[in-house]
Amino acid sequence: MLYYSGFTRRIGDVDDGSTVTDFLPAERARGITIQSAAVTFEWPPKTAGGTVRAKGPRSHQTHTINLIDTPGHADFTFEVIRSLRILDGAICILDGVAGVEAQTEKVWAQANNWSIPRIVFVNKLDRDGAEFERTVKEIGARLGGWPAVCQIPWWEGGKGRFTGVGDAINLCALKWEEGGDGKDIAIFDLERLQSEDPTLRAEIIKARAALIECLCEYDEELLETWLECNDDSIAIPPQAVRDSLRRCIIDGSGKLIPVFAGASFRNIGVQPLLDAVDDLLPDPKERPDPEVSLGAIKGGLGDLLSGVLAITPVAGKLLAKKSASPKSLVAQIEGCALAFKVVNDLKRGVLVYVRVYSGSINRNANLWNTSLQVTERAQRLLQMQAADAVEISHIAAGQIGVIAGLKFARTGDTLMSCTGANPKTGPPAPLNTLQLRPIEVPPPVFFAAVEPHSLSEEKNVADILALLLREDPSLHMAIDEESGQMQLSGMGELHLEIARDRLVNDFKAKATMGNIEISYRECVLAATNSRRLVFEREVAGRNGKAACEVAVAPLEPATSQSDEIVFVDGNAITVNILAVLDAEGKLILPPELSVQMIRAALINGAAAALARGPRRAFPIHDAHVTLTFDPLQDFFGADTTSAALSAAARLTVQAALKDAFDHDQVGLMEPVMNVVISCDESSLGAIVHDISSARGGHILSLDNQDNISEDDNFQSIDTKKIYAPPDPFASNDRTKSSAPGQSRQVTARVPLKEMVGYLKHLRSLTGGRGTFIMSVDKFERLSGPREKAV
Repeated sequence: MLYYSGFTRRIGDVDDGSTVTDFLPAERARGITIQSAAVTFEWPPKTAGGTVRAKGPRSHQTHTINLIDTPGHADFTFEVIRSLRILDGAICILDGVAGVEAQTEKVWAQANNWSIPRIVFVNKLDRDGAEFERTVKEIGARLGGWPAVCQIPWWEGGKGRFTGVGDAINLCALKWEEGGDGKDIAIFDLERLQSEDPTLRAEIIKARAALIECLCEYDEELLETWLECNDDSIAIPPQAVRDSLRRCIIDGSGKLIPVFAGASFRNIGVQPLLDAVDDLLPDPKERPDPEVSLGAIKGGLGDLLSGVLAITPVAGKLLAKKSASPKSLVAQIEGCALAFKVVNDLKRGVLVYVRVYSGSINRNANLWNTSLQVTERAQRLLQMQAADAVEISHIAAGQIGVIAGLKFARTGDTLMSCTGANPKTGPPAPLNTLQLRPIEVPPPVFFAAVEPHSLSEEKNVADILALLLREDPSLHMAIDEESGQMQLSGMGELHLEIARDRLVNDFKAKATMGNIEISYRECVLAATNSRRLVFEREVAGRNGKAACEVAVAPLEPATSQSDEIVFVDGNAITVNILAVLDAEGKLILPPELSVQMIRAALINGAAAALARGPRRAFPIHDAHVTLTFDPLQDFFGADTTSAALSAAARLTVQAALKDAFDHDQVGLMEPVMNVVISCDESSLGAIVHDISSARGGHILSLDNQDNISEDDNFQSIDTKKIYAPPDPFASNDRTKSSAPGQSRQVTARVPLKEMVGYLKHLRSLTGGRGTFIMSVDKFERLSGPREKAV
């Protein structure tokens, strides 16, 4: 894309590590995308005189395209999530050999959540085993949308090498020169195809009829045009087809999916795909109004700026007289942007990627961070070209740019530029709380320990980890209070491996990252007897004395939160304060120690005790702690403070847990994952046996992939009714396991410990075809043999 638009002078290759967007050393070494990269270019490129054809398709007019290349690996899902949040359209690139993979479904569902209009490009059709027909039918069966085939593959001589595509929209065929750079394209209309390849000509006519029939199901305007043409699909103008496709996909529902074909390694099909981006995908003005919130008020950003969304100014000293009306308040907004990515560049410092939704962000403007309530100055504005940058004066609405030098901004923060705003207090309320819809961060599933080489290096390692966490919020760091160990958690094995490489190689940290560790839990197996302890100790020069009674029992599944029951880290805590009244009918408590303070102190103490179990010092899970406070026995006048109550609760809960441990009533729990494995029929038996016997998992379901979806809006599609051109090698080279309906999906629940390093094992079982995705389900008690192995 960058080469044909004139942005670069050579074509990059993933295998050679020469692509523009994969510029990190780890990306080039592994041949995969690890972090999203942004590039801005124009398509079609402007002519030497700068003239552009004003009439004709949108693809004849030069458009500025902001391209974000996102990873495909499941461990880097958050990179896709935060990019989808700010995109106006997307291209889903499928492997013509592998078809629709498990991770494709996951990303497709995320795009549905954000209503992103998208088109599909079936790539790698030049490889042995590529099957366009099967891939198209998988799109309909597994992505829940009707595939509208806009291009079909052109095989030389019907069964030869992949040489070009047949265009069902423009009723022509495009042929690329073998071994060329892809710029020389021979165009064959239907008349020339009659002599060049009559079989392809007939298939293009068939594809055009199927495309029109599919569009008429969703677009009444094209149906009227079709009727005006006497039901002749060939007579419908190509522009009417393009307009219909655009109307069908612009809402982002995914109900209709335009499908294009090509082979990027052979430079086939890239220019028509860029034309489709201009013709079909929306510009920023055509997207729905961004969601905003001002405290309890929610609505659209456009409604707020136009005055439709009513806001009430907050009276106070900080509110100027000239900004007393809602209209004048909104008029102060010069620009509003969302920070969606933070990168620490070794040369340029901290770079914050932003998408501007209204107005513009100007150089040296004061930006109010509504999430952190701080003001920062946008000293430098850049337009990123992957690893390179061009300095610009402003970032306009709808554009993606970079602000250099911001110290506090994080992923998901809303940045505002307002006229006359106080640098310390920001815009007048309620504008200072305006927030665009934030980016949700998925929970971590893999854990590792970071050990600095010396105490003097500990602060430096912590600072570097803080930079990594600011760049990638899906990484989490916690410090164990007892051991003081730094624990890093992330989305998967490869995710933490990349974080380790960056920590040691890029930032030169003197630290070692230990093996991936699983976070276990402890549980109470039976109810304990009530325990009562008195805490009496001098704290900070003041006597402290308090007591309480505690009983610990396993948590019942039906227990729900209420006024008396509070849930903390998977445990339920109930506080009973006995009502003891004096002669005047008042509680025997001093005025400075209210019932709410007693309740909070007891809950805090119990939570602290539950954070470290008696058996292996793992946190307690699924326990129900009942604390009883009797003012007659447990209150000792002025010595009973909140700190004393928390300490008493902590000691008593620890004693109760110790009693349970002494009676062998404390078990171990491990995290169990919901795993979805995609494989073919031939390897299904080996996978099921491996999961259920060797790994201690439980098989939940075995399904054909055609009938699977987790989306409530998923429409069931009969793949027999989907048009797709026949694959030339299907009768001889295609095995039963790769036929539609024979790809299988195994849903299982497997302990997380057994899933560490599972991908390598799965690939060996399936000949490299198997993939899996997993998510955290819950903690379950360990069985006897597995408990001994911990």
